[in-house]
Amino acid sequence: MIYFKRSPAFSLIELLVVIAIIGVLIALLMPAVQKVRESANMTTCQNNLKQIGLAMHSYHDTQGTFPVGYFDPTPWPNPDAGPGWGWGAYILPWLEQEGVYKQLQFDMDVGGTANATMRQTYLPIFICPSDQAPPTFTVTDGGTNSWTLATSNYVACNGNDGVDDFTTPPHTGAFLRATVGFKVADIRDGLSNTFFVGERTQRLSYSSWVGGPTGCINPFKLDPGNSGAECTLTMFHAGPTGPNTPGVFDADSTLSPHQIGVQILLGDGAVRLIGNEIDIGLWQALATRAGGEPVPPDF
Repeated sequence: MIYFKRSPAFSLIELLVVIAIIGVLIALLMPAVQKVRESANMTTCQNNLKQIGLAMHSYHDTQGTFPVGYFDPTPWPNPDAGPGWGWGAYILPWLEQEGVYKQLQFDMDVGGTANATMRQTYLPIFICPSDQAPPTFTVTDGGTNSWTLATSNYVACNGNDGVDDFTTPPHTGAFLRATVGFKVADIRDGLSNTFFVGERTQRLSYSSWVGGPTGCINPFKLDPGNSGAECTLTMFHAGPTGPNTPGVFDADSTLSPHQIGVQILLGDGAVRLIGNEIDIGLWQALATRAGGEPVPPDF
């Protein structure tokens, strides 16, 4: 007669203990995984901004100026009249996107029918992976007209006053609503002391590399009921609150998905993480192109 030795089986209690241990291990591992993922996302975002900085300078080398923040021939402080192309559209050839650039009809409005397809083109170079925003969004004129635009997480610095502020004097940043951009010599505070491009999560308000269709409004998501004009889709202002200020979000300013601060491209091509604790006076000083404010070398 042959006898078989029966193997001991797991009891239900032992199985539940094993599952509980595995759950604890996963819970301990998740923060580390998330930290590694966020570090990789920050590096990608930083590299995007560096490439944008190189493209800005290549544009300057070719055209003699940096691009405008938002193309509109209407004299300040009158409302936007289009065509509304953003700074991102003008630097496409130096971001290896010449094919997209050639298909844009710059002699027509961003919202024109001829640009309907290309204005929705998703370009990863303009996306911070930490934001996880949809590739496109839709804006309206408050009525029956609507336009779908490609998402971006990067906006150019317009100065200290609200981008929507129609008062004089004109804004003091390196990128304005205009027809001609500034030269290096116009950035009198020094390229290394001047904000060029910063982050904005779509959780705050919309941004697009394309620009803004004439007549569209940009809803301010953290301030329901309020909205901004077309140029807020491409530009930001610094102050009177700092980056990522809890509970005091300026919808046409910056808000970073990185939470600890906002990554900013400076005029010299360097990318700096500006911490939430930065002095407000310094934050505003760095947003001007020719304010003459003192800036410490190790800000």
